[in-house]
Amino acid sequence: MSDSNISSSSSDSASIATVDQNVGRNERIIDADQTFSPELRHWRDVFWLAIFIIHLIVLGVLLAIFGLNRFKTADRLNIDRYTEGFWENNNGLTETYWPKYAVAGGVGTGLGCIWLLLLGSRANQMMKVSVHILTTYLAVISVLCFWCEQFFWGVAFATGAALQFLYVIAVIDRLPFTMLVLQKAVKLVWSLPEVTRVAYAFMAVMLLWMGIWSFGAAGVVASSRGDLGRWWLLVVLSVSLFWTGAVLCNTVHVIVSGLVFLVLLHGGRNASSMPPNSLMKSLRYAVTTSFGSICYGSLFTAAIRTLRWELVETLVRFFNKYAYVQIAVYGKGFNRSARDAWELFQSTGVEALVAYDCSGAVLLMGTILGGLITGTCAGVWTWITWRDRVIMVGSTAMLMGMVLVGLAMVVVESAVTSIYICYAEDPSLIRRWDPQFFNQMSETLHQRLQHRSARAREVLTQNQLDSHMQDTFHL
Repeated sequence: MSDSNISSSSSDSASIATVDQNVGRNERIIDADQTFSPELRHWRDVFWLAIFIIHLIVLGVLLAIFGLNRFKTADRLNIDRYTEGFWENNNGLTETYWPKYAVAGGVGTGLGCIWLLLLGSRANQMMKVSVHILTTYLAVISVLCFWCEQFFWGVAFATGAALQFLYVIAVIDRLPFTMLVLQKAVKLVWSLPEVTRVAYAFMAVMLLWMGIWSFGAAGVVASSRGDLGRWWLLVVLSVSLFWTGAVLCNTVHVIVSGLVFLVLLHGGRNASSMPPNSLMKSLRYAVTTSFGSICYGSLFTAAIRTLRWELVETLVRFFNKYAYVQIAVYGKGFNRSARDAWELFQSTGVEALVAYDCSGAVLLMGTILGGLITGTCAGVWTWITWRDRVIMVGSTAMLMGMVLVGLAMVVVESAVTSIYICYAEDPSLIRRWDPQFFNQMSETLHQRLQHRSARAREVLTQNQLDSHMQDTFHL
C-alpha cells in the first residue's frame, strides 16, 4: 500500500514537472501533415459497421410489421395468433398513439433548435438553468407519478432527484471551472457557423428515422394492455434507438471535433495553412472509413461516461469520448484512439484536469431535462386520452427527446474534447488561441496535481502511523 502511494506521489510530482515543461514549450509537436492525411485513412472496425447496418435493416422491417399490423385495422397482418399464448393482445390502432410520438419529435426538435439558435447569446444561462432546475423537475414528476398511482416510477424519479441533488452538492466547487471551459467551447463553436448546420442536418436524419421507429413503437403500444412481454419489446426498441442516436451524435462529434482541432492547429479558420474543404473532408471520413469505429464506440461510451472516473478507470482507458478526436484527426480505430487519448492525458498530467472538469455532466443534465420536457408533453396528452398507456408513451417519448436534444448539445462537447486534446498535445495551441484561458487552465491543472500529491502524502503518512501503532500493539 505504501509503495503504491509513494509511486502515486512521485508520478504526480513528475506530472507537475511535465506540465511546466509543456507549458513552456513554443515549438509545435503535432505534425500537420499527419492530420486528415488520405494515406492514413483505412476502413476501421468494419465488423461493427456491418452489425449496425444489419441491425437497422432488421429493425426497420420489424418496425414496419408492428406498425402496419394495427394501422387502421387491428391485426391487419394476422400475426396476433402467434402471440396469443404468451402475450395479451388488444384491438388498439397504431394511429391512436403515433400522433403522441409526433408531438415528442416536434418538441425534441424544437428544444434542440432553440439550443442551437441561442448558443451564442444564452448558452451559459441555459446550462446553469439545466443544472439547477433538473432536481426540481425530477421531484415534480415523481409527485405526479405517485398521484397517478405509478409507485415504481414515482420512486425512480424521486431517487433520480435525490442523486442529482447530491451530485451537484458534491461538485459545486468544480462548477466555476466547468462553466469557464463550456463558455470557451461555445465561443469556439459559435465562430464556426457550419458546425450548427451539421447538427441541424443530423437532427433531420434522426427525425426521419424516428418517424419509422415511432410507427412501430405505436403499434406495440396499441397491441398491449401493459403486459410484461410488450414492455420488454419496448425496451429492446429503446436500446436500438439509443444506439442509433448515439451513433449519429458521435458522428457529429467526430465531424465537429475534427474541424475544431484543425482550427486550433492552424491558428484560425481563415489561416493560409488551413486545408481546403476541411468540413467536407471531416464529414466524408466520419461516414465512411471511421463510421465502424463510431458504431463500436457508441455501444459503450454513453453508459461508461455517466460513472465516476475513479471507479471505472480500466474501462475509461479503452472507452472514452476523447477517442473521437483521434478518430477524426488521425483516422485510427476506436480502441487505439481511446488508449492513445488516455495515455496522452496521463503522461502529461492533463488527466487530473479532465477528471476535475464536469462539462460532460452539465451537458448531460441539459439533455436529460430536454428529454423530460418532451416526455411530459407526450405523457400529458396520453393521460387525457388513454391513462393506462401514459408510462409507455411518456418514457419512450423521453428517450426521443434526449436523442434530439443531445444532437444539439454534442457540438459544444466536441469543442471541449478538442480543447483538452490540443492542450495535452501542444499547450501553445491554446495559448495562441486564448492566452487568458490558457493561463487559467494551466493554473487549475497545477493546483489539481499539487492537491493529488498532498493527498498522496497524507495517505502515506496515515498508513505509516497505522502500521507503527499495529507494531506497538503486537509488542
